[in-house]
Amino acid sequence: MGEKRKDPDRSPVGIRLVGLIVVIGLGFILAGTVLGVLNIKEMKQTVGRQFNAEQLVIARGIQRFVQREMDRLKGELGLLAEELRDGPADLSLWQPKVDRCFARVMAAGVWRIRLTSPDGRQVYDYLPKVPVTVHDADVPPAADAPPAGGGMDPSGKGQIRISRPRVGNGGIFMSLSTGSVAAGTGQVAFDLNLSWMLGPFIKDVRSGKSGYAWIIDDGGVFLYHPRSEFIGRDAFLARQIENPDLSYERINRIQRENMLQGIEGSGWYMSAWHRGDTGHIRKFIAYCPIHISDVPLQVWSVAVVAPVTEIEQAVQAASRRQMLMQGLVIVVIICGACALLWLEVRWSDQLGRRVVQRTDELKQSEGRYRSLVESAEDLIFVVDTRHRLRSMNSFTAAFFGGRAEDFLDKPVSAMFPAKSAAVQREIVERVRGYGKTVKEEIELPMGPHSVWLSAKYMPLKDTDGRIHSVLCIARDITENKQLERQLVNAEKLASLGTLAAGIAHEINNPISVILGFCDILIRKAPEKSQTHDDLKIIERQATQCKEVVENLLSFARFESAGTPWTAINGCIEDILRVVRHTLKINHVELITAMAADLPPVCGDTRQLQQVFLNLINNATAAMPTGGTLSVRTQLAEARDRVIIHVADTGTGIDEANMDRIFEPFFTTKPEGEGTGLGLFVSYGIIAKYGGTLTCRSSRGGNQRLPETTTFTIKLPVYSQETR
Repeated sequence: MGEKRKDPDRSPVGIRLVGLIVVIGLGFILAGTVLGVLNIKEMKQTVGRQFNAEQLVIARGIQRFVQREMDRLKGELGLLAEELRDGPADLSLWQPKVDRCFARVMAAGVWRIRLTSPDGRQVYDYLPKVPVTVHDADVPPAADAPPAGGGMDPSGKGQIRISRPRVGNGGIFMSLSTGSVAAGTGQVAFDLNLSWMLGPFIKDVRSGKSGYAWIIDDGGVFLYHPRSEFIGRDAFLARQIENPDLSYERINRIQRENMLQGIEGSGWYMSAWHRGDTGHIRKFIAYCPIHISDVPLQVWSVAVVAPVTEIEQAVQAASRRQMLMQGLVIVVIICGACALLWLEVRWSDQLGRRVVQRTDELKQSEGRYRSLVESAEDLIFVVDTRHRLRSMNSFTAAFFGGRAEDFLDKPVSAMFPAKSAAVQREIVERVRGYGKTVKEEIELPMGPHSVWLSAKYMPLKDTDGRIHSVLCIARDITENKQLERQLVNAEKLASLGTLAAGIAHEINNPISVILGFCDILIRKAPEKSQTHDDLKIIERQATQCKEVVENLLSFARFESAGTPWTAINGCIEDILRVVRHTLKINHVELITAMAADLPPVCGDTRQLQQVFLNLINNATAAMPTGGTLSVRTQLAEARDRVIIHVADTGTGIDEANMDRIFEPFFTTKPEGEGTGLGLFVSYGIIAKYGGTLTCRSSRGGNQRLPETTTFTIKLPVYSQETR
């Protein structure tokens, strides 16, 4: 046999070189693998935190929606209760007002409005486009109606009470109520279907591709869930029944220790279901509390969840590409470690671009929810522990006359006046000290006027539970404050009327004594003597004073039951005697044209006099330099109504205000000179007796079109049929 030929490529140096290249290649592969695993792990954690932060923004958006809707319902309920106290006692006449209220609140889930009479004996049930039903207060509601829950406020202070959610046919129900039978103000309640309110909004909420939101109350019961069979069931039991083989210890702990305690946070848990998929599914969760009411204390919690696989798919895809790439490197390892390094750099670049892309997507998603804050017409800003402004929405910046960048990273004194800034710092320190939300009403001087804000300060905490800043959400309540002052002024005017009647009684007694003794002296004094003439002057002046006092008493006297009919000419002449002196000193010429032989009209004399007094006072105020006031009465052509015209040559009414003159508390007079209730009350009195009150006004700038305002009252003629 011949000698075996030695392979030149198998030289020890070549083998060592190949071995060195293989070792180096394997070293690079090992280093790259370790680095890739660490990068993937870190990227999963980073993307997971960013995704949960996005879900927390979504949860806060749902929180603001629910709280805004509840605040709106509270406002509508308070307004309806206020109107009930000031309106007709017959609750069956409230159908138009309740229908208008339904038009505003039905989209928020209100399916029934209930009014209870002040004596608590009858309940009036109003449903949309259905005639009102009346039943005794001790008769239970229909079988398909859920119980009212918390019921009315027993204290009688008019506080709004929100019942706890109850499961009923067709969804989850609760009631908002105010008023008290004990206080004699009656009761008003909104019956709310939470499924109507929450479902249309939350069902379209998405986190990622398939994430969704659910809400539980402070007892752990599902108020909303994409799976309708879960709604109304205990969250702890519903999951256990769905899949008893899976441990729900982590989500149960999150609900029990955080969500039911009103704590905001995020994390992950294991689930057995997600939009049709079953098995052991790991999910991200972000949650925040929803404060519903203080009496009783109710704090719900909204959670936004999505499977972890949605986030990890991109990372896992990159991981698979890495493994494939490393396999190819092993095949071509002999081609050089440089190729391996080049491929490693290429892979790192691709992975980095994907991270940047995903981060940009998260920023875009966060920007969409940021727009929700920007579109809110509330003052929203964040102050850090050094009392510097960290962020704010554009509405806040515009409110203080600037742009957001003009105030950011500056102390609160850059936005608030010095005194108000000190108040802001004190409140922030109080929130940091207590670690809880603080509510305050703050007065801000804004030029010659002041603005009132209703502000809520909420602590923002980091993952360690430390407060790093304070979020403030404030709303302008200046108009509400003005309404409160107007109500106080109206009460003062009513008290002054009562006081004036009492003083008139006290004056009337000494005047009667003066007239009595004056009559005795006149009989003793010789006629045509100076003493006789002087006594006659005293008698005449005292008689005139007595007539003025009697007219004042006649107008201010309260009667327990009025007459069903009124002689309109006499009614008007009585009130004209009371105001004739006021018209004279204001240089107002009075012109009357009373039709003779007018039939009596429907209406109480005292209440109709109140209407005419309001119209005359408004006309006098509209003629500060004097003018002409004309009062005319006539019988309609059909002889079924009496028409009264009250016209003045005053400043007239702006066309923009014509549609609002009969609204309560609307006035164009300076603050302190009018309550805005005169025309509102007058309209209600005329409407109560089947009449109409209309206004026509012109604001002319030439002689061809003078400035005039005419109020026309039409009252039905009183007859046997109208009794």
